Amino acid sequence: MYPLDYIDPVFRPPSEARSLILQVTNGCSWNKCTFCEMYTQTQKRFRPKPVEELEEQLKSLRAAGYPVRRVFLADGDAMTLSTRRLKEILELIHRYYPEVQRVSSYCLPRNLKKKSVEELTELRELGLSLMYVGCESGDDEVLRLVEKGESFDSSLQALDKIKAAGMKSSVMILNGLGGVDLSEQHAVNSARLMNAAQPDYLSTLVVSFPTGDDRYQQNFEGQFEPLSQTGLFSEMKTLLSTLELEKTIFRSDHASNYLVLKGVLGKDKPAMLEQVNMALEGRITLRQEWQRGL
Repeated sequence: MYPLDYIDPVFRPPSEARSLILQVTNGCSWNKCTFCEMYTQTQKRFRPKPVEELEEQLKSLRAAGYPVRRVFLADGDAMTLSTRRLKEILELIHRYYPEVQRVSSYCLPRNLKKKSVEELTELRELGLSLMYVGCESGDDEVLRLVEKGESFDSSLQALDKIKAAGMKSSVMILNGLGGVDLSEQHAVNSARLMNAAQPDYLSTLVVSFPTGDDRYQQNFEGQFEPLSQTGLFSEMKTLLSTLELEKTIFRSDHASNYLVLKGVLGKDKPAMLEQVNMALEGRITLRQEWQRGL
């Protein structure tokens, strides 16, 4: 058992399954997105964790002989910390684990508004090389309705800063976020955002409401109609058709997805579009409901 003091629940990207999850903050400082229930429990009220506490955990891990090659800075909003605090944390990681190959973190676009490219470059030089950016959509109307607190422009500015600092970005888009009425504009404008940003990685998840959609429906005035399975495939077809990416690794393999898609955009775009067409025509194996989840 790791000598780590987690405040549950703790979330991480699928690709960080083998990483040390270092919980440098608890919860999310924004925590207003109506589609997100990750940090709504009382014990997940946002707070940074003391650096001294993090050092004790790293020291204990080192003394216990745990191997660490990659570190993920949890929770959902670690990049809201000041550059000074982040540098302290990265220096501690290197002190106890100089062999670490990569440090990564979730990143809200607003986290980078007051951080300069020069500051981000400093963090990258200390090992923070990958940002998981939950853009969710590139459509301003959808973003407003789900209270993301971001826009097409704010998301693009953040992604441009990440690239300018020499970091890599992994962007998440939520399939179905605008429901039936806003499906096309959500897909088209999300693709436009990705075309402008050219991220290193792009993944799609399907929006879901495990405890009900009452909170989500409020801003839609009760008119939000979730996409059917066919609707989700049609939206994905629109997204892929509109994407003009050069060498972005694309994954739509999260457990929430019915259809698993993997490839590099743009070279694999025709093949993935064919898979979507096969799904629309019922000619491909899909995940069953019992196989899906968050």
